[in-house]
Amino acid sequence: MQSSHGGETSPTGGPVARWSVDQVLALAPDAASRTAGTRLGAAGPWSGTGCDGTGAVWGLCEGSGNTPYRTVVDLTGPAYHCTCPSRKFPCKHAVGLLLLRASDEAAFRRTEVADWAAAWIEGRRTRPAERGRSSGGAGTARGPADPAAARKRAERRAERVTDGARELEQRLSDLLRGGLAATERSGYGLWEETAARMVDAQAPGLAARVRELGAITGSGPGWPVRLLEECGLLHLLDTAWLGRERLPEPLAATVRTRVGLPVSAEGPPVRDHWSVLAQYDIPDGKIVARRIWLYGRESGRTALLLSFGAAGRPPAYALPVGTAIDAELTPYPGGAQLRAELGEQFGAVAPAAPPPGIAPADAPAVYGHALREDPWLDACPVTLRDVIPVPSRDGWQVADAHADTALPIAPAALSRPGLWKLVALSGGGPVTVFGEVGHRGFDPFAAWEPGEPEEGAERPAAVGPVVQLI
Repeated sequence: MQSSHGGETSPTGGPVARWSVDQVLALAPDAASRTAGTRLGAAGPWSGTGCDGTGAVWGLCEGSGNTPYRTVVDLTGPAYHCTCPSRKFPCKHAVGLLLLRASDEAAFRRTEVADWAAAWIEGRRTRPAERGRSSGGAGTARGPADPAAARKRAERRAERVTDGARELEQRLSDLLRGGLAATERSGYGLWEETAARMVDAQAPGLAARVRELGAITGSGPGWPVRLLEECGLLHLLDTAWLGRERLPEPLAATVRTRVGLPVSAEGPPVRDHWSVLAQYDIPDGKIVARRIWLYGRESGRTALLLSFGAAGRPPAYALPVGTAIDAELTPYPGGAQLRAELGEQFGAVAPAAPPPGIAPADAPAVYGHALREDPWLDACPVTLRDVIPVPSRDGWQVADAHADTALPIAPAALSRPGLWKLVALSGGGPVTVFGEVGHRGFDPFAAWEPGEPEEGAERPAAVGPVVQLI
């Protein structure tokens, strides 16, 4: 039996957003679950399906045994419960149930919750909110029982990081004195050995940046320039750590995070209606990092939920793109203060329009301002309005529909099928696109069909849903 939840809620009894097929598939923990769930997304294996109008959806799915699997989903979380033995959340039966609802709403009769599903639904919605919980791998560090002992451990770790930063500075100096061309002869072993030394110094952030240097050497025309640029950023991070006492606290917090020290979400929670703009996974060996971008309708803040999954388990957070959640977010320390921890949720998810956008010509200034807060930032979130994807000499770009300006699309996006989704969605007309802008260009993550209203806009709502591009 498997069960999972995405935060406590207080259902309002109002209408609940009906998710699209793309939104359901985005919640699947992996490709295998998407494939298996798709096979179960037809009415054939299901019986006893129903919904109660406040977010509960349930059904019985035929399995290999004599007893069907009992599957129930609370859309206000979202949260899932199934009697199957799977350890994935959501399991293929929950994915199939939601796909069936997305494609055939008539298969779900609105009625009272089935007896076998009512206990789980009632218990989930009435138990106290789990305040202060860890986000299941999201990187939250719990407070220690002995502050004095924790302080001593932190001081010892800081000393080890300082020793590692000094050693790294010496190695960078030796590298520059010997010439960058020497790195081709030494191969990747030079960087891996240096990264291992940073791991020993308990500075995983420095180790990760050192490994990135190894991938630059011999990576194509102009690699010495790119290597020198990254060495300069690594030197800047080293010197910032060694002189952190003289830095403003927000920048010092950013340096601690970049070096790899654990941090906790702090400060007063921000309650808002948060639109879910994008969700995507980044594999890193045996660990999967999930990034979810949110936009606060009242606060105007953009926030990042970051969680991790390992040992075959999916990351903690899973939210349907294109919807909005009434919830509290607690920000992490740092200059940009983009990363946050999801707290208590209130009510059901609801459809969401795109956030207010800016012109492509204004996007570089947004990135430049973010760099003042975090000099090591590769890209920052931005929503572009009224842009048209057009081919360019070196690839693709998003051009302003009302001015003679454009942003190049980042190389990483050129090989993804999402680029062609964006082109097809636009059809030569303007669209609203959310993504990240940085020194490599603009990386599109989601787009809204032409005519979809922006948050706060007075023009009538259009029908088009969000289209995920990553």
